[in-house]
Amino acid sequence: MNILAIDASGLAASAAVLSDEVIKAEFCVCNKLTHSETLMPMIDQVINASGMSLKEIEAFAVTAGPGSFTGLRIGVATAKGLSEAMEKPLIGVPTVESIAQNMAGFDGIVVPLMDARRGETYTGIYVFKGDELEVLREQCAVPLEEIINDVNDRGQRVVFLGDGVRVFRERIDKICTVPYYYAPADHRLQRAAGVAILAQKYYLEGRFTDAADLVPVYLRKSQAERERDNIRAHADA
Repeated sequence: MNILAIDASGLAASAAVLSDEVIKAEFCVCNKLTHSETLMPMIDQVINASGMSLKEIEAFAVTAGPGSFTGLRIGVATAKGLSEAMEKPLIGVPTVESIAQNMAGFDGIVVPLMDARRGETYTGIYVFKGDELEVLREQCAVPLEEIINDVNDRGQRVVFLGDGVRVFRERIDKICTVPYYYAPADHRLQRAAGVAILAQKYYLEGRFTDAADLVPVYLRKSQAERERDNIRAHADA
């Protein structure tokens, strides 16, 4: 099966082509350019590098959230456009699960940490049974202390990864009481290859949709929505 996967949910943007369980090509950038500038040229390059054509892609996959509100909109809109234009199925992959996939084979629990701002993290708790990702705690938006307390209660060694490592590292060092590790830089951020691997599994399980039905999963309100709600609350007071 040929899958084109893209991710624009965080600091890095990436695209990858998976064909018959082989990553044919992957392209990733993490710089100051916006994802709207980099994503489509990246997709063109990764398709060309894979030796395939867009017509050979049988399904499209994208991280559906949580993550950067703007990045998610760009990624999902791009994937929906390709899916609709090519009349191929679309697979939405939970962002936190895609990050966890980077640590396939790790003997312990895997905890991605995305910086959700205001002291919170987009996170979840996962474990691998062989190469299969198993969800112990669904992705959620919680204060860092809540997820670390959960980790401590489980009493197993843990690996932390995601862009939240840079933000929360000092606090983790103070409150984590089980053996813990930080993923190396090449495994830390979102990667389209991981999105593609999970997407293939989800497709075989029937977890795909038409382009019109996929919506981003934000897990919480944007800053603009919170400000609007505050204004309304004060107006009603």
